[in-house]
Amino acid sequence: MKIEKVKFDRLKMPLLSSFQTSFGTVTAREFVLVSVFGEGHVGYAECVAMDAPVYNEETIDSALHVAEQFIIPKLLETELDTPEDFSTIFSWIRKNNMAKSGIESAIWDLYAKQNGISLSKALGGNKEEIEVGVSIGIEPTVEGLLKKVEGFLEEGYKKIKIKIKPGVDVERVKAVRERFGYDIPLMADANSAYTLADLETLKQLDQYKLIMIEQPLAHDDIVDHSKLQRELETPICLDESIHSLEDARKAIELGSCKIINIKIGRVGGLTQAKKIHDLCQEKGIPVWCGGMLESGIGRAHNIAVASLSNFTIPGDTSASKKYWAEDIIEPDVVLSKPGIVTVPKEPGIGYKLRQDVVDKYLLSSKVY
Repeated sequence: MKIEKVKFDRLKMPLLSSFQTSFGTVTAREFVLVSVFGEGHVGYAECVAMDAPVYNEETIDSALHVAEQFIIPKLLETELDTPEDFSTIFSWIRKNNMAKSGIESAIWDLYAKQNGISLSKALGGNKEEIEVGVSIGIEPTVEGLLKKVEGFLEEGYKKIKIKIKPGVDVERVKAVRERFGYDIPLMADANSAYTLADLETLKQLDQYKLIMIEQPLAHDDIVDHSKLQRELETPICLDESIHSLEDARKAIELGSCKIINIKIGRVGGLTQAKKIHDLCQEKGIPVWCGGMLESGIGRAHNIAVASLSNFTIPGDTSASKKYWAEDIIEPDVVLSKPGIVTVPKEPGIGYKLRQDVVDKYLLSSKVY
């Protein structure tokens, strides 16, 4: 594979409603649409770095800097046999996984299109459809939360994730269980808002039979999570702590978690996501695909990776209409059945880019 040119489109799209986590409140999503060109085809992906370093160390500007200065010059002079080569060639770059992932994932889409196969098939996916859940931010009121949960259950979503933080946690989970019972698949996401000093609060969640509590402790921790998991009946899922295959291996060996959330951007691309998936499958650790408030392009990559066999827990890849008045793909990501998204069979990601919507929200564009 020879990459002939790379294009970055920086966009800012307003969310239909604000989304609050322990990090803060998001009202619009700024991101970079990555396009790579070769042999008459274009591969698309999304760099999911945020505009501030609140989720990880990266920002949009830092990701663009790393890509422009260290990745693209080498990439344009290199012949790739397969997309997996990218990870090897750029393994010397420490972290900066979202900068790597945006380009590497676009190369995977390009590769699949050049070979006339779906991205799912290129990755080794074996599902024709995937179950999906929904992520609900920290609502201002309990009634507001319950109303949203009710609406998403009516749409058939297979997992409900609610965001929590100290002071907005046990009572919220209790309220959902009291209103909707214990049959609904419910989890809580703490986004690293707690410490071991909060053990008694976190232990109170055990009585509500959650599928998991996601990343309760520090964003870079696997040691304290192992201590916490020994104290909890509820499975811990690690998110922010897992940046690499080695992180996953160590977390599993330490007993720091019983579930791992795989986000393509966080781990550096589809190649690394697949390697972590394979390790977890070998070790009996189920995985699921988390979300970063992606546009339809990033969402399409999530659908493809979630078609791998060990993605046994519904991910956060909800329909486009949950977040956007208009998405940058056609067709939109939709539920083909309640709580189900069909995995595209068309070459590449299986969705077409809506250039008119890209132009509407475009902040800047650059071609290399």
